[in-house]
Parts: sequence; C-alpha cells; structure tokens
Amino acid sequence: MAAMTLTEKILARASGRDLVNPNDNVWVNVDVLMTHDVCGPGTIGVFKKHFGQDAKVWDREKVVVIPDHYIFTHDAMANRNVEVLRTFAAEQKLPYHYDVGTDRYKGVCHIALPEEGHTRPGEVLLGTDSHTCTAGAFGEFATGIGNTDAGFVMGTGKLWLKVPPTMRFVFHGNLPPYLMAKDLILAVIGEIGVDGATYRAMEFDGDGIYALNIEERMTMCNMAIEAGAKNGCIAPDQVTLDYVDARAKKTGNKPYSVLKSDAGASFIYEKVFDVTKMEPVIAKPHSPDNKANVSEVKGTKLDRAYIGSCTGGKMTDFRAAAGIMRGKAVKIDTFVVPATTEVAQGLKTEKIGNQTLEEIFISAGAKMGEASCAACLGGPSDTFGRLNTPISCISTTNRNFPGRMGHKEAQVYLASPLTVAASALSGVITDPREVMA
Repeated sequence: MAAMTLTEKILARASGRDLVNPNDNVWVNVDVLMTHDVCGPGTIGVFKKHFGQDAKVWDREKVVVIPDHYIFTHDAMANRNVEVLRTFAAEQKLPYHYDVGTDRYKGVCHIALPEEGHTRPGEVLLGTDSHTCTAGAFGEFATGIGNTDAGFVMGTGKLWLKVPPTMRFVFHGNLPPYLMAKDLILAVIGEIGVDGATYRAMEFDGDGIYALNIEERMTMCNMAIEAGAKNGCIAPDQVTLDYVDARAKKTGNKPYSVLKSDAGASFIYEKVFDVTKMEPVIAKPHSPDNKANVSEVKGTKLDRAYIGSCTGGKMTDFRAAAGIMRGKAVKIDTFVVPATTEVAQGLKTEKIGNQTLEEIFISAGAKMGEASCAACLGGPSDTFGRLNTPISCISTTNRNFPGRMGHKEAQVYLASPLTVAASALSGVITDPREVMA
C-alpha cells in the first residue's frame, strides 16, 4: 500500500478507505462538531431549514456548543445569539453545552475542547471557527467550516471533503529560553505568506517541536489558518496521550487511534528550521506574514499590550509573561485575559515565588479580564480590551488585519507572550532577550 501522511491516514480512516490521495474527494464521518455564539445560530438555522423544525441532531454526544466570543456584553444581538444556543441545546438535550452564566461555562472554544476531553488522536473534528485547526496538536484532523456545511453535519454526521496535500515543517535544536511557539509559527508564516498553504495540510515535526508542551503545540497548529492552510497537525507522542488520557473520563473514555505519517510519505513542500539560530519574531501591521525580527523594530512606540486569546491565553503563555513582569510595573495599558475558566483558576493558584500569577499581573498594573475571546475579534464596543481608538497595540493574538481588534486604523503587532510582556514594561517594542539577560 502506498505511504500516506498523517492527514491522509486520518481522512482514509474517516472515509472507510484503505488509501486516499491528495485532491481526492471523500465522504468523511465526523467525530465532533463544535459551534459557538457567533456561528451557532446560523448553523442551527440551516439545520432546521433543511432537516425540519423538529429534527434531531445526528448524535447529541458529538455536538459541542461553547459560547465564547460576544458574551460579556450588553449588546442585544449578541445576547440573543447566546439565547438561541441555550434554547437549541435544551431542545436537543445536548450534554456538552458549556453555557455562559453557569458553573459549566468554559471560555474560548479551542482551549475548552481539549480541556473537556473532546480532542482525540485520529479523529475528525470540525468547527464553525477557522481556528478549529488548533486541535491538530492532538494528532487529529481539525478544521473550520461554514454554517451551511455545519448545518449539514449536524443532521448527517458526514461531510464531503477534498484531501489536502501536506506541507512539512521540521524544527531541530534546543529551543532557546527567549523563543516560544509563537515565534516559530510567525517565522513559518513570514516564510510562505498568508496564502502559502492554501488548502494544504501543515505538518510540524522535529525534535524542536516534540520538546514543546501540548499548549505550545496548540499555538503552532492554531495559526496554520493564518497561512491559508486547511489544517495543521502534529503526530501524537506520549505528551499528547498523557494529556488526552487525563481528560478522557469527561467524555466517557472513548477509544482513539494513534496515527503518524508513513516513512516515505509524499510531501508537497518541506522546510527545515534550526531553532538555535532563530530570533524572537514579530508580525507588523496589517498581516500575520508581515514578519520582522523583534530586534529590527525594537523601540517602536506602543499604547497598549494584550495577553490572551486561543493563541496566547493558556497557562504556558501566562507563566512566560509573569516571569518577565514579576516585580516590575507596566508603562502602557496592559490587558490580561485567560482563555478559559480553568486557566483563570490557575492564575489564582499557581505561584512564582510567593505571588500567584494573577497577583504578579495586578501588581504590575495590568487589567484582568474574564475568560473569553474578549477583544481578539473586536466585538461590541463594550468588549473588554477592545481598541476603540486608532492606537498601537502589541498582542499575543493571531490576527492583525485592519479592524481585527476593533478600530480599523489601529496598529496591531503580533508577538509571543515574552515579547509582549517585555514591551509592556518599556512602552516600546522590546526584545525579550534584553529583559531576560
């Protein structure tokens, strides 16, 4: 049998085939469908229009509903969206509805999914959000789909997909302490451009990748979409399995398949990086591929710093930022937003020295937000951290397109939590090596 890549092997399993090739069109059986408050109402509308007002979802155990984007707001339409999800979840008796305002509320869907045990190797996970590709860090095929496709999946559990060819990015070497996954993925996007992986899979490999913890691997796969990719993925190792197994009881200890690319598998593109020779990276306005080394733009004046989102709101991100900010004071408005309620609790309990991470941020003068997407997608004008004026912001988020965080003329720089924290202390873009030295 011909050798296949990880993505090809997952889609072959999901379509009941022994072999698939790039650009094959196949019917895929979906393991998990996720939707949230932005796209959920539209998905539900499509489902009811085509399957009937009283239709039942194909498998209520496989539909996950996570409000996270526009939730802590007085905006009437945003509130209506949450109510639509609430009504539908009750009608369908969905067990995995993490409703805002309840003890079950989680926060950002892409981090909540693995926390709650919905990400498993070898599976197909689809979601009505482009950053669903985050879950590729668990050795599965995960990608974002539109409301129409999601409505169809909701009724059938299947979707017609084209198998993407795979690009392979290999990172070797011991990661220096001043680099994080955000630097690595920004370097990749800067290399190939925001359309360089259009409808392709991006597979990340090498000892530099497998030295990363699972949260950092999630950051790598999260931003595959910023290169235009269909999905990003990392083959599972023991780090992956330990995380998945620790969460598995939340969803009934479902079995999963550990798949990896075959030796001799064909990749449409390969690029090798030596992490020991890399510098901290930043993406300048207004595109994630507008790459520069931080050393090239240091000293650029800033008005705000933002640490949060599915890309930069995990415990690993906050540990890094707190290590920089401990015992110091920020010089610009700095917002800290945990991705999930689990992360928020971690900030209150985990310590560096005799201070919790939250205490470090507050003592430094940062403003703490509730677990959510907050300003990452702009949102209503009362969204926490939103850019309502054309100021300059350095952020751990994943997109810096005009208007992405609010005001369309705002200047948004993307960087790692280390770089953002260092810059918050100085008020200008700062190379974290200068602070860590």
